[in-house]
Amino acid sequence: MAYNSNSKSNVDDDDEEEEFEHFDDFTVASSWERFISEIEAVCRHWLADGPKKLLAKDAVQMDLLLVLYKVKSDFKYATKSYCMEYYFEKSSNGEAGDWNKQSHDLQLSFGVIAPLSASGVVLDAPEASKLLSAVAIALSNCSCNWPAFVPVHDASHKAYIGIQNMGTAFTRRFEADYIGSQVPVKLMHMEGLYELFVSKFAYAAMGLSMLHFKVHFKTKLTYRILTYEDEDEAGRADVDISTGEIFESESPGRMQWDDDCPWSEWYSAEDPVKGFELLAIWSERVAESSLDMAELENASPLEADSWFLYPSLPQNLGISDGNTIGFASQLRLLVKALEMSLEAQYVEDFLSVEKSASENLSSSAFIPPPTVLDRVLKDLFHEVTEAQVGFSRDEHKSSRAIKGSPLESLFGQFCLHALWFGNCNIRAIAVLWIEFVREVRWCWEESQALPRMPSNGAIDLSTCLINQKLHMLSICINKKSLQGKGHDIGRHDDSVSADLQQNMQIQTKFSASHGAREGDIGFNMSHFSLSEEELSSGCRSMLLLRSYKIMHAPITQDPPPMTEDMHEERLQAAEAMGDSFSFSAQLEKDILASDMSAFKAANPDAVFEDFIRWHSPKDWESDCSEKLEESRTYSMEESAYEWPPRGRLSERMSDIGNSWRKIWNEALPLPASEQKPLLDPNREGEKVLHYLETLRPHQLLSQMVSTAFRAAADTLNQTSFGGLKQMTTKMGQLYITMASILKYMQSDNMTSDSEVIKDLSRLCVTFEQVEKLILLAASLHRKFLQSPHLVEAIFSDYYDYYLQEMGTGSSQGHKRKEFDKPQEIQSQDRNVIAGMFTPPTAAQSWRKVTSMGNLLNGNEPISRELIFSKRDRANGSYFDSSTPKFCQQEIETYRMYVSQTSNDLRVALSVASCD
Repeated sequence: MAYNSNSKSNVDDDDEEEEFEHFDDFTVASSWERFISEIEAVCRHWLADGPKKLLAKDAVQMDLLLVLYKVKSDFKYATKSYCMEYYFEKSSNGEAGDWNKQSHDLQLSFGVIAPLSASGVVLDAPEASKLLSAVAIALSNCSCNWPAFVPVHDASHKAYIGIQNMGTAFTRRFEADYIGSQVPVKLMHMEGLYELFVSKFAYAAMGLSMLHFKVHFKTKLTYRILTYEDEDEAGRADVDISTGEIFESESPGRMQWDDDCPWSEWYSAEDPVKGFELLAIWSERVAESSLDMAELENASPLEADSWFLYPSLPQNLGISDGNTIGFASQLRLLVKALEMSLEAQYVEDFLSVEKSASENLSSSAFIPPPTVLDRVLKDLFHEVTEAQVGFSRDEHKSSRAIKGSPLESLFGQFCLHALWFGNCNIRAIAVLWIEFVREVRWCWEESQALPRMPSNGAIDLSTCLINQKLHMLSICINKKSLQGKGHDIGRHDDSVSADLQQNMQIQTKFSASHGAREGDIGFNMSHFSLSEEELSSGCRSMLLLRSYKIMHAPITQDPPPMTEDMHEERLQAAEAMGDSFSFSAQLEKDILASDMSAFKAANPDAVFEDFIRWHSPKDWESDCSEKLEESRTYSMEESAYEWPPRGRLSERMSDIGNSWRKIWNEALPLPASEQKPLLDPNREGEKVLHYLETLRPHQLLSQMVSTAFRAAADTLNQTSFGGLKQMTTKMGQLYITMASILKYMQSDNMTSDSEVIKDLSRLCVTFEQVEKLILLAASLHRKFLQSPHLVEAIFSDYYDYYLQEMGTGSSQGHKRKEFDKPQEIQSQDRNVIAGMFTPPTAAQSWRKVTSMGNLLNGNEPISRELIFSKRDRANGSYFDSSTPKFCQQEIETYRMYVSQTSNDLRVALSVASCD
């Protein structure tokens, strides 16, 4: 409203009237005009802001794809309230594709990109027309060519009428309706739909099937490939994680998709690939009769112009909703048990809820029945194959960086069983551990080999202490059994030449600078003798210095195996004994004395220098002149060479009070078979059992966490997923991440550090992401064995799409656009995809009385979409003869969009006319 309170001359009044004649005086405007003005004001505001500013203000996201947004405004007219909504895209090129899955309903129906609707009410025809007119006038006043729609009839019909000012002399009108049931049989076929479209512009007494019109059309067929779970839910093997019981399939012949995957021993995973949607598209064609449409309906989808495959993949790689069962979910429970492990000093304390100070223990205190416990123990101790004992499976190169137990080891399998036993609560773990130790003691007392553990060899100090202890016990059981049978404890090897023996000694005996070192002392030299040929080849240095007899290398005892805590104890004892120079020899006194006794027994005339030349060659320093003599050739007949050889002990070995010489003087000449064993299997075995039986809960859980993460990762690493480089890289990164976090498990006070627990929780999230990727990679690999490039393409797109989410710990707090990228299927791959469609069974197809045609291996499409269009020139035909010349061009006068399934039908018609 414009009003001036100052009066002027008549001339001025005329000028003012001319200046303000374009303003409306709303004091005399009707309610209808004010309603139009309100709509116009809102539309101008939306036009001025544009999508960018609207997004920053109050735009609402309409879909998870982050494509379509809307803003709305409320109006009142008379006694009724209306809501006007403006739909727009975040980035728009001004046009929508015909088959864009991200489009709004009305975009698909009419091919427009910005539908505007007043929705939320049920309108009759007069009211809808009046409301549509108001919006059309407002948009015209704004010089805006947005299409406007209003809903009509019942909401279930999804029926609209609409109008659009095309900016020229033409106006386009829209109408859409929907049939939700009992679709006429004729309209289930393309020829009937063709005739329906022709009936909108052709008026004839004869049948429409007899008429010929050039109609342009496009069609899209959608087929769906279902996974096992979607095809038949029955027959799935389920795991009760609270008891650990497995409920087998009700259909014995039914196989799950992951039956032969490495994780299937522990849980049955839901197929991450829910299915595929296959789009078969015929690009624009021209039909002149309904017979042309009938011919297309009988065509094979393999003849379509384009194929696109839409995989249905997981939309979240972050924290699960709690319903997903896998290694990650159970590892999360194990970390919770680790938190609770500090609440008691002994494992037995968790067997009684009353003794525990935890308020949360009773809620997770379920213990599985004895039958489940017996089955677990039977699997661990009694159903072990030879392959499981030798740890034959390949492990990742970074697996040993995690201080846990190997996957196939006894403790490694115990930890995996514990993940699923009683839902991995602390009481269930306590029960399982106590019974586990009882079984281990039974093996010891009955001298039965410890399953899944080697009975010889060096103890791997890179593994957890429990695994080292079990290895030690296995060796002790074997030694005790051999002693009972009267076997020698030494090691007997074949004869070898003196030169080879000397090289081996140099590599394994004490270094000249540091003396005897751990792992070096006690190298087992076998008894050997030198032939005349060997002696004539220059081995005179291996003769005894004083008696001029051949030096014999003795049979020695195996060095006793030691766990890392035994090494630490002996080092601490050695440090308490005195200076750092002499403690190495003292530390290995028993081993060194055994070697000296064996050497004296094999060489009665030997002196200390002979032993040094054999045992630690670097501690024997030869003169330079002798090195020249060694280059000459000698034979047994020649006696001109000098003896003894010119040389001397090293400085450290010639010192007064050298501990080696003292041990030499005290050592008695005894062969290894008559010596006291270096390893007392009875004593060491009982020490191992004492350690296992008195292990503190937090020490047990710490090692279980490290081992469970390592074993679970090693299990997943055995998955076959083809040549997916991203997956290989991701697994390597996972091992590195685990090693960096789990190294804190070795600290005795680590469980009191809340930051470590938080790090473990974050590690569970990372593990879950990788586990989901592994399952996805395996599923895709199995489905496209004959087209590995499709696996790489789909997985790469998915991996890149969710790369930002992985490693964040959570995807909550913000909405992400869902993965919805199709893969175009080339002609050489179409038969592979078609082979994934299994013919329907009789039970699945008995109810199919009618079919939409275009069967693919007997499977009809789940939906069919068509776009019919008729084009005309504005001049001539039935348009106004006064059409402006700039409009005399070919335009789409009629357009009909059809979307149908076997149960419903939706039709949307748009007509352009010259008003």
